[in-house]
Amino acid sequence: ALTRTNLAGTLDGSGQYTVFAPTNAAFTTFFTSLGANVTVNNVDVNVLKAILLNHVIGSEIKSTAIPAATYASTLSPINATTNAPTISMFVQKAGATVTLNGGVDSKGAVVTTADVDASNGVIHIVNRVIQIPTLVDHVVDNPEFDTLQAVVTSTSGTFGNQSAVLTALNGLTAAAPATLFAPNNAAFTAATTGTGFLTGTAVTAANVTKVLQYHVTTAGNVRSSQLTNNQVVPMFTSPVQNVTVILGTGTVDIRDTANNLSRVFQADIQASNGVIHGVNKVLKPVL
Repeated sequence: ALTRTNLAGTLDGSGQYTVFAPTNAAFTTFFTSLGANVTVNNVDVNVLKAILLNHVIGSEIKSTAIPAATYASTLSPINATTNAPTISMFVQKAGATVTLNGGVDSKGAVVTTADVDASNGVIHIVNRVIQIPTLVDHVVDNPEFDTLQAVVTSTSGTFGNQSAVLTALNGLTAAAPATLFAPNNAAFTAATTGTGFLTGTAVTAANVTKVLQYHVTTAGNVRSSQLTNNQVVPMFTSPVQNVTVILGTGTVDIRDTANNLSRVFQADIQASNGVIHGVNKVLKPVL
């Protein structure tokens, strides 16, 4: 695969790399998922190159240096433009087990052999080909967003049927990406308990839909470096409601319609069809 995509020379260079290397069996499983008779020799070369680069990080990371949970930037660009952002990888470690992008049940993989040292980096052998994540995949993969996942995938009960929101998120493409401000679990707990604004009679399916839409902008793949102080961002509500970006010294806050500030605690989680910024409060639209 490296030879066919002309990437062998890249990994034979003088830089330092971390390569999550799928086994032969992992590639066989991946090619089978693409269709009958697909092999390394006839798969779309652009697809193959993007997938391979999604397994490479441009610095050496030994398994002992991996924290319980972190994001790393792969070398796989989201498009062909110069200096395009690259896809993020969610890396978890529990004991000696390293899991990538949620593991085999979520288009990711598990490291089976760690720390195969090389002169220009390190290889970690993995049991699956790591597929390129979408916005929804990244939400699913990170336990910090479990409540958001539960709300977005709800079809009945407390949060009502939110399948239209999920369909809209799944329908986003690389050509028309979105930016998602993703509240963590604690943010949803605060919003849905005690004096939170999503309690009691306020919890209707229509209100929950509006709240979810108020966390998405279709203004494009807006990275943190593109945000400016007092920038007004139109959100995906109907009618459109705005949020305002407030930049501090090393901080990014998002101000909602109630003048509450939600702080970005994890910026630039890059997916194939948009980017996620994790926030610590649920943004409140006009309901």
